[in-house]
Amino acid sequence: MEALSGNSFYFDFEVRLMEFLQNALGEKLISFISFFSAFGEELLLILILGFVYWCYDKKFGIYVGTNVMIGIVLNPLVKNIFLRRRPYFDNPGIKCLRPVDTESDIYDIAGQGFSFPSGHSTNSVTSYGSLARYKKNKILTTLAFFFPLVVGFSRILVGVHYPTDVLCGWLLGLAIIFIVPKIIKKAGEKNRWIVFLFIFLFCCIGLFYCKTSDYFTGLGLMGGFFVSVEYEKKFVNFEETRNPILCITRVLGGGIIYLALNSLLKLPFNPDFLTSGTFLAGMVRLVRYGIVSFVCIGAYPYVFRFEKKLFK
Repeated sequence: MEALSGNSFYFDFEVRLMEFLQNALGEKLISFISFFSAFGEELLLILILGFVYWCYDKKFGIYVGTNVMIGIVLNPLVKNIFLRRRPYFDNPGIKCLRPVDTESDIYDIAGQGFSFPSGHSTNSVTSYGSLARYKKNKILTTLAFFFPLVVGFSRILVGVHYPTDVLCGWLLGLAIIFIVPKIIKKAGEKNRWIVFLFIFLFCCIGLFYCKTSDYFTGLGLMGGFFVSVEYEKKFVNFEETRNPILCITRVLGGGIIYLALNSLLKLPFNPDFLTSGTFLAGMVRLVRYGIVSFVCIGAYPYVFRFEKKLFK
């Protein structure tokens, strides 16, 4: 695969604002604020989704998970059309203080991805926005405004997104949480798999032009999630729980399986190959995340039926 270069386009005020903020706040304060980026990142969202799905309310979890999974694929689909380079690539006055992919060089576009729109901003809206849309709770509604705002602001501060990246990331997330649930509701639960199949096939168009690892990660997670939801409904059909101990063990167990399986599936491959940015490496990544997603959402809940014997 040829080296990626990308496009440079931005408003001058965006660069001036980012340089001002980084100089005014300093690296220590920004390092603290950058912690909020975690509220739009993979692991925390998986844990939140895991708690809602494995413990609190399965249908609620499917609602949130569907929106989140679609968001993590549509975002890189758009990114790979505009190919906007990250701010620090073209502006020496802007520092990269929180790389997207810590395993890749900060100037490796295949690993760090493109800038427009912000994936963290989309993720924060699809996750926390979905929680509030489903439950219509004042606290969740407050969080649905708070977290996307601080996540978006943190992405600007750490130098990986222009303000317009964040704004459009929010808008993409809003479009998903307002449109997708209506389509699925209209189709009905029996025909949900048809909607899932159509969305997955549509998102596969990225295989012809997407070059960044975030697309392959997202497509794998989404595909595994879609299959696992239907598989669980037919073959597993676990029961939710409000028991605190069971909730903790389910979430911890799922988190451990997610991390362990992700690491184990890397072992057969050379690390240089996995970060090479080639199409084959992308497909390996897609399959890896698809397996992880399916095991965590579809297969792992099978063990819940043994909880009563273990926790008498």
